[in-house]
Amino acid sequence: MSTTKSTSNLNPKQRRHLKGLGHHLNAIVTVGKDGISDTVVSALEEALLQHELVKVRVGNSSELDRHEVAEELAKRSKSWLTSVLGKTILLYKAHPDKPVIKLPKK
Repeated sequence: MSTTKSTSNLNPKQRRHLKGLGHHLNAIVTVGKDGISDTVVSALEEALLQHELVKVRVGNSSELDRHEVAEELAKRSKSWLTSVLGKTILLYKAHPDKPVIKLPKK
C-alpha cells in the first residue's frame, strides 16, 4: 500500500485553489541529471517548511519521467502532489505549527 499523498487526496476545489496560488511562483528546487538525491529532497523539505507551496522544475538534463519524479518527491517529502504541468511540479505541505495557506472545505 502506497503512503504517497497524491492528487486524489485533494478535492478539485482544493487543487484549483493551490494551483491558483502557485501560478505566479518560480521554481525553487530543480531536479537535474543526478536525479532525486538526498540533497534535492532536503532542499525541497526546507522550501516546503518555509513556503508551504513549492514549484519544482525537472531539468532538461534529467532522464527521469516527470510523473515518477513528482510521485517520488511527494512520497519522500510527505507532501501533497498538487499538479504536474510540463516539467513543473507543484507540491504542498502545511507548516506543522503555523500553517499560512488555508485550504477550502470540501
